[in-house]
Amino acid sequence: MPDKIQLLPDAIANQIAAGEVIQRPASAVKELMENSIDAESKKIHLLIKDAGKTLIQVIDDGCGMSETDARMSFERHATSKIKNIDDLFTLSTMGFRGEALASIAAIAQVELKTRREEDDLGICLRIEGSRVISQLPCQCAKGSSLSIKNLFYNVPARRQFLKTNSVELRHIVDEFTRIALSHPSIYFILTSQEDELFHLRPSTLKQRISGILGDNMQEKIIPVEESTDYISVSGFVGKPESVRKTRGDQYFFVNSRYIKSPYLNHAITTSYNDLISRDGFPIYVLFININPAKIDVNVHPTKQEIKFDDERTVYNLLLASVRRAIGIHCISPMIDFDLEPGIQFPIFNASGSQNYYNGPTALPATGDDTFAQAGFTHKKDYLPRNWQELYETQTPEDEQDTFTLESRSNIPVMQQGGQLSLDDKIDHKPLQVHRRYFIFQIKSGLVMVDQQAAHERILFEQLKEKNSDVPTTTQKLVFPQSISVSVNDALLLQEVLPSIQDMGYDLEQLGPQDFVLYGVPANRQASEDIQEILQTILEELKIHSGKLFTEKADTTLRAMVRLLSVKPGHKLSEEEMKNMIDELFACKTPYISPSGRLTFITLSLDELDRQFQPKK
Repeated sequence: MPDKIQLLPDAIANQIAAGEVIQRPASAVKELMENSIDAESKKIHLLIKDAGKTLIQVIDDGCGMSETDARMSFERHATSKIKNIDDLFTLSTMGFRGEALASIAAIAQVELKTRREEDDLGICLRIEGSRVISQLPCQCAKGSSLSIKNLFYNVPARRQFLKTNSVELRHIVDEFTRIALSHPSIYFILTSQEDELFHLRPSTLKQRISGILGDNMQEKIIPVEESTDYISVSGFVGKPESVRKTRGDQYFFVNSRYIKSPYLNHAITTSYNDLISRDGFPIYVLFININPAKIDVNVHPTKQEIKFDDERTVYNLLLASVRRAIGIHCISPMIDFDLEPGIQFPIFNASGSQNYYNGPTALPATGDDTFAQAGFTHKKDYLPRNWQELYETQTPEDEQDTFTLESRSNIPVMQQGGQLSLDDKIDHKPLQVHRRYFIFQIKSGLVMVDQQAAHERILFEQLKEKNSDVPTTTQKLVFPQSISVSVNDALLLQEVLPSIQDMGYDLEQLGPQDFVLYGVPANRQASEDIQEILQTILEELKIHSGKLFTEKADTTLRAMVRLLSVKPGHKLSEEEMKNMIDELFACKTPYISPSGRLTFITLSLDELDRQFQPKK
């Protein structure tokens, strides 16, 4: 019987390896830019066409390569970064596997021009599908210029499964952002379709964060700086009020290498204690510097996962560092009149209005009386002390912060299982609970309504019906407002800009990160915060980006109703609760909010009776 096992040809082996290393154009961008950094480049220019499908070109002013090194760089497992196994535990470079260029050359048409400073001529090398087409001397600047054309041209199945240009470009911007953030001393330029998306001169880390994530980011971050014999932590974290609803603008770097670590992310989230909501995600750009011998980066082909020899110590130091930074900022705000205003913690008093306390979250040592004398209300004072308070009548001052809904005639109440009987109309006063929910009695039991989710559903259907019937009119602003966002967020906004304009917002893009608002809907106030509106729209886009059924127009509507809806902590009058009930059950889909939360739940008398039965 003949032998069956044989060695694969190099071309096939390289294509198989490329499937792990180069998953999309952004993967190639990462590998090429990291090679430029390892070559000690001071300036790196990335050029993109058709989101990397047609062209990816990286030009740097690094050390360049000799003719022999240029040819060897495209061989599998050929690298200048390590020479023996011990070098894996003292790595200071981005790359080390020697797989990237070989993988790229197997699935693209590659051209490399490179020259060392001491050489008079450089070398031009052309490779297609792992096969060298030509190798000739050429005139070129010091450094390297590597072009990748027609990525996956010989792997049509992989090319077919690439996403749209806008999606692939956002992935490229993500990789570019991570590398540019981790090396603020390097000059970076990103050009896409001849439009310059980034032009980042060497700068401080804070300036680099502002240049990449938006000018307004400087007002939202505070510095972190801690050092021990084992590890040092530096960078910036977001103020509690800058929390996001999605995982964005969160960056960990270990020895300047971007990593993903849910475990360390938990340390950052925990450090905020009760300053942010459970579904909030803080902003951070943090650098961990540690002896390379204490970590293992050879865990995953993308090199975005590493192992620490003492992960618990790293976790605890991160936790303590961020807590200390937030505590210092809260107790003694930084004296920076332009960029660093103090953190304001909203504290609700008994009437529902907000006071702002700029100090620590803990009460003074003298107790609650001192705190109350200062004009603030402790959390326990606006939560019910006993169950009887749930049934107390509202005072007139409790009703000063309300919203208005037009009343409709009572209709049969509906639940998920079907329609309740006509006898189940509201016969008793609804009762608000913790200013988040309200309950009312029906013949078959109780209904509890989430006031924000219910209001979002009502507004969503009202706005959608209005927008489909009549085009929204726009009122021009006397002074147009300028808005700056990150490049990646700008790419997302481009996709929904027509929907935003259909809602009456005269918004135009002027640059890669800059928009200008010329007008607002006629039924909106000119003073509303357009930056907050756009941020909410972006969060909705990111939350629902993977859902195929989601329409972009609905995404903008969801964002608007999140802003316009009544929030937890709002005191509702009996009339407003009754009107909300009527409006909710007049909706086509009353059961869930536009974001997918239940708007109400029902408890039957049988379910209530079972709760009071003795335990067996």
